[in-house]
Amino acid sequence: MIRYRLLVTCLALAASLGAGESLAQKRYDPGASDSEIRIGQTLPYSGPLSGLGVLGRVSTAYFKMLNETKGGVNGRKVNLLSLDDGYTPPKTLEMTRRLIERDEVLAIYNTLGTATNLTIHKYLNQEKVPHLFILSGAAKWNDPKDHPWTMMGMPAYRTEASVYARHILAATPNAKIAALIQNDDFGRDYFEGFRARLGDKAASMIIAQATYEHTDPTVKSQMVQLKASGADVFFAIALGKHASLALSNAHEIGWKVRTYLPIGAASVATVLRPAGVEASKGVITAAYAKSPGDPAWNDDAGMKDYYAFMAKWAPDINANDGFASAGYTYSQILTLILERCGNDLTRANLLRQAASLKGVTMPLYLPGITIDTGPNDYLPIQALALQEFDGASFRRIADPIGDE
Repeated sequence: MIRYRLLVTCLALAASLGAGESLAQKRYDPGASDSEIRIGQTLPYSGPLSGLGVLGRVSTAYFKMLNETKGGVNGRKVNLLSLDDGYTPPKTLEMTRRLIERDEVLAIYNTLGTATNLTIHKYLNQEKVPHLFILSGAAKWNDPKDHPWTMMGMPAYRTEASVYARHILAATPNAKIAALIQNDDFGRDYFEGFRARLGDKAASMIIAQATYEHTDPTVKSQMVQLKASGADVFFAIALGKHASLALSNAHEIGWKVRTYLPIGAASVATVLRPAGVEASKGVITAAYAKSPGDPAWNDDAGMKDYYAFMAKWAPDINANDGFASAGYTYSQILTLILERCGNDLTRANLLRQAASLKGVTMPLYLPGITIDTGPNDYLPIQALALQEFDGASFRRIADPIGDE
């Protein structure tokens, strides 16, 4: 009887210790619980850049799919609270404070733009809230020493611009370059990175430049001015409709020139085709992801899965929009990090997992492209492939290279 009681006592104690260990393994900060993970986001669902709100719409659809088909992440539903900031910095701050202080989200994710992120990154770092995968390539975001809670989600503008400069120096060392530059931090950062990589040759090679505002209805006068310079290389540091207008305007005025476009402006479906096949043929861009709508990926397994997802979960969104595929991929990356957090859903652990990605690739990334982050370097993608548009699809002209 004594042995029996001793055995029961030992088993009870073991069970108690096991339960204690299990409970100890579950660690939560605001925004996480046994049943839910709340993530916050602001994007422009209204205003001149409302088309970019597709990022949040696709992410919302992705987490709905994840919740309904897989029960979320590690048994917890992922609740993405995505609010409209109209691409207006004061509104971004207002909505972000609401997400942190009222909705108590675990992290802020995928906010768009340099000016908008500038209004919130000090606040989020003071509050020690992860500010993950922000959609701006400004060099200032890779600052783990002074702003450890903010992490960029795309290649640095200067990294990308440096790759173009390296290609020009190798392929056309005597080039005369004209640049169209969006008049904001995005455009300036790109252009400064480009000039820096050209080095001592920048002053003689860049012979003309013109700027535009993202609210301008046309860039026709700028293109006429740049053509008159006699340049034989054109770097269009432009996005969306302005990139498309720059290409079509160059074709209309008979300016046959080697053209470089940023990654964010190189969508086959939404920029190159609207500009016209003849206007877009020969355009060179860097890339790290497959472009939806490019026939080169018609038989790709990752692209097929993406189209199937869009058809079922986001049928009202143009699946060939590059920002839609970006929203899909960023959602997959966040899901991976949340999975790696396990039951330690603290803000510190979420940041730690995001800053320890090594050799991670995604279904819609180009072969050879990986995400690599570390505690002292938050740049997620540090190598890019160069590709040229042949009128129907892109063909690779250089393997992934960095900016060194």
